[in-house]
Amino acid sequence: MQPPFLSRLLAPRLPFFYGWVVLGCVCLAGFARQGPAVAVLSVFVTPMTHEFGWSRTAMGGAVSLGGLLAAIVSPVIGPVLDRRGARLVLCLAVLTTGLAAMALSLTQSLVMFYLLFCFARMNWAGPFELGLYGALNNWFVARRVRATSIATLAQMSGLVTLPFLAQIAMQGGDWRAGWLAVGATVLVVGFLPCWLLLVRRPEDLGLQPDRSVAAAGGPAAEPRFNRSQAMRTQAFWLLSLYTVLVYPVQAGVSLYQAPHLIERGLSPIAAATVISFFSAMSALASFGIGFLPRHWPVRHGLMLAALLMGTGAFALIGVGSLPAGCLAAGTFGLGIGGIMTLLPMAWADYFGRESYGAIRGVALPLQVLAQAAGPLLSGTLRDWSGSYFDSLVLFGILAVLAAGAALTARAPAVAATSS
Repeated sequence: MQPPFLSRLLAPRLPFFYGWVVLGCVCLAGFARQGPAVAVLSVFVTPMTHEFGWSRTAMGGAVSLGGLLAAIVSPVIGPVLDRRGARLVLCLAVLTTGLAAMALSLTQSLVMFYLLFCFARMNWAGPFELGLYGALNNWFVARRVRATSIATLAQMSGLVTLPFLAQIAMQGGDWRAGWLAVGATVLVVGFLPCWLLLVRRPEDLGLQPDRSVAAAGGPAAEPRFNRSQAMRTQAFWLLSLYTVLVYPVQAGVSLYQAPHLIERGLSPIAAATVISFFSAMSALASFGIGFLPRHWPVRHGLMLAALLMGTGAFALIGVGSLPAGCLAAGTFGLGIGGIMTLLPMAWADYFGRESYGAIRGVALPLQVLAQAAGPLLSGTLRDWSGSYFDSLVLFGILAVLAAGAALTARAPAVAATSS
């Protein structure tokens, strides 16, 4: 696929590496991605369930079904991403997500809500995940840690901004205005930069990825696994196990933070404040990871992230005030920032960039299915027991098990691979 005209015009004239332009596009698309994030949906749970009488399980089911749809499409999108690049994938994802979010303001039934939100959530879990990190990992090797942390920081800024934006638009009880505000923001921020400037890989402009990995103190050679080779390694399955254990925690706790905090006695605006603090701590973790030495084992960071998530989940159980909520959610957010930054980087570091889409496309269904299971578990246990106590205990245990899986997930030997 030929690069956009504007990128061909700019690339030879820029005094810096064009990869930073690509990173800017990825950051804006990552911000826009958060329209159907569980932290955003969280602020709509209480007003929408009150108006329509839906159960919490029904609301969480939309997140789960969207994840199931992403699990189906991701193995197809991965090879397309390797061949055509991220521009087409991300532009379609931004456009359809923004329109779906705006259309949610017209919701009159649970069926309509499911049709729109599940589609947007499918985009969030599949096309966005593959497109953002596929673009990033194609352009950055030596500076992958720094670039990934910046991109994740941009996504976290979306999680900080969009719940507050929705809450402000909803003042007076009009949750429909909240969806309109979210959808319009997604479209305005995310579409044009990707359409005009995003390029598949540096070779398409006659360039190379950022300076050699060896010069940056990283591995001597970038691995070049194809999909079948990657699936024969222990690292592939240990990273997959980590994913299966940690992502129910991420989605299950994030979605129901606001309702849990309200049930514990916090006001809706205080609950929104806690959610935004949680997102800010996620952003802080993402930014801090960018300064880690390149030679540090990524599995150690993944282990620490899981332990922080487990600690935060346990701490949320007894929250009864705004400071306690911020402390618990902030700890949990630090862990979220860690996994969102480090896990996509681990896949690229372990298996290379040439078949990243195909390899990630096979593993991603496990992630989105795990994300789908989290809200369903949390909502079901809440409806059964009348509180979120059982689900938070379960999620804390899963996070501890994930930490153990991360510790054993060593990178496969580069010498064992071939192009």
